[in-house]
Amino acid sequence: MVNELTATHQPVYDSDRQVSHALSELNDLKQYHYLLKQLVRRDILTRYKRSVLGVAWTMLNPLGTMLILSFVFSEIFKAEQFYSVYVLTGIIAWNFFSQATHAAMAGLVWGGSLMKQIYLPRTIFGISAIGTALVNLVLSLVPLMLVILITRAPLYWTWVFVPVSILFLLCFTLGFGLMLSTLAIYFPDVVEMYQIVLSAWFYLTPIVYPETIVPERYLGLFKLNPMYHFVKLFRLPIREGVAPSFSDILPAAIWGIVVLVAGWLFFTSKSDEYAYRV
Repeated sequence: MVNELTATHQPVYDSDRQVSHALSELNDLKQYHYLLKQLVRRDILTRYKRSVLGVAWTMLNPLGTMLILSFVFSEIFKAEQFYSVYVLTGIIAWNFFSQATHAAMAGLVWGGSLMKQIYLPRTIFGISAIGTALVNLVLSLVPLMLVILITRAPLYWTWVFVPVSILFLLCFTLGFGLMLSTLAIYFPDVVEMYQIVLSAWFYLTPIVYPETIVPERYLGLFKLNPMYHFVKLFRLPIREGVAPSFSDILPAAIWGIVVLVAGWLFFTSKSDEYAYRV
């Protein structure tokens, strides 16, 4: 009788069968996909519902920055053909990275009260930040298209490669955002320090200035900057009309995948502590 009960009533919990935090987090995300959609929806509505310009602000923001930079630097870099398109492509890629990583940190802090009350996949806040930033990026392509038409810059078929550029940038941004979120939970000053790092990082990436002005002896150091590769990969099919080659894709793919995996493992390894530290 005892043997029959043992055979038919398997234990619900078995520590020997536990999967890693990283894999269980992936499984939990599938079950909470509806909540993920609602978080992205909430972020978008919250961002625009009190804005007079609404969604148009997402399109005007990079456009306004581009106009200022073009006015200031167009004469300095006048050899750069279609400079406004050059700057705007860089700004759009950079804004996606900057906004998403900031939002990932803020989202985890905001979700702290929820995590103390109910179980949620911890990564859901970082992924929702990426989803919101992705919507903003797609909307930002509208003013980019307008600038191309107004300046009579060529419109290339190589735009079809843009999703590939965005995919690797998305992977890197999510992984980096998860790393930052973990550090911010333990060291709150990371949020303030990151803003300083971002300012320096922006000017160390060829966004405002062309890569051609960088002295050759420093070019190797510039290529150690991951955003150099992501901005270049985003810009090539849009402004240059060039299908990214294997040598263009490989560094971005390596940075994107390695940082995503490292960020995911780092974040999920500490996820049980977040509810008590936020």
